[in-house]
Amino acid sequence: MKPSLRFFLAGFLSLILQTGLCYGIKWIALSKTPSALALNQTQHCKQLEGLVVSQVQLCRSNLELMQTIIQAAREVIKTCRKTFSDMRWNCSSIELAPNYLLDLERGTRESAFVYALSAAAISHTIARACTTGDLPGCSCGPIPGETPGPGYRWGGCADNLNYGLIMGSKFSDAPMKMKKSGSQANKLMHLHNSEVGRQVLKASLEMKCKCHGVSGSCSIKTCWKGLQELRDIALDLKNKYLSATKVVHRPMGTRKYLVPKDIDIRPVKETELIYLQSSPDFCMKNEKVGSHGTQDR
Repeated sequence: MKPSLRFFLAGFLSLILQTGLCYGIKWIALSKTPSALALNQTQHCKQLEGLVVSQVQLCRSNLELMQTIIQAAREVIKTCRKTFSDMRWNCSSIELAPNYLLDLERGTRESAFVYALSAAAISHTIARACTTGDLPGCSCGPIPGETPGPGYRWGGCADNLNYGLIMGSKFSDAPMKMKKSGSQANKLMHLHNSEVGRQVLKASLEMKCKCHGVSGSCSIKTCWKGLQELRDIALDLKNKYLSATKVVHRPMGTRKYLVPKDIDIRPVKETELIYLQSSPDFCMKNEKVGSHGTQDR
């Protein structure tokens, strides 16, 4: 085979593998939904930008959730920009959703972070909406089974993390579960990183308390389980971004798995972000890859 033909085929194969890589985060384009759109009829779901067919179907059957999911999309953009404001890659290209640049189109560590953050954000926003009474299909989270210590009692309204995880994962994972959504390696990578985001969200659930007592004595504390702010969850994910592991899709026995490229004797850890392609050089300005460069910054 001639070298030129070989390079052409390699490039063509790479293009095929990249097709549909960012399907799972195109829903972030919901952030651009006009506030005038009432979203009270199922036909409105087709007007929403960035959704795949299965997400449109979820919209039709869960109309009451959509304003919350739109809010989650806005939170993803705001939080990503804030979290990376001091970095060479500053997450500016996320605002182009659903027409991303190469920094998010490919399986880079940047896309790994955005998948993890978006999965955490949608479940976080739904869980909080249950607490505030904005969703008719859910209410406060359950009272913990363990007995609080002396001077403490369970009360208040806990964030409904379980409902948030169920509904959030249904929506955000839907694109990766379609038959035509890129290569198997990319599906596995995106599903893995989304789950890492949800794990960090679950780990953020903590006891929060309010004091009661005469003259502020705080003799009794009413407590509930609440989630940390999304910005704190994003900082945890940023640390995982900085230590993310590059992986390859390699046969092991009768199946293929994602394994660390440089340490392929161990499986991928459930707690680490993973990526398939190295990131572009964000020091130099290159609009095609979402890089503004570092000059004057």
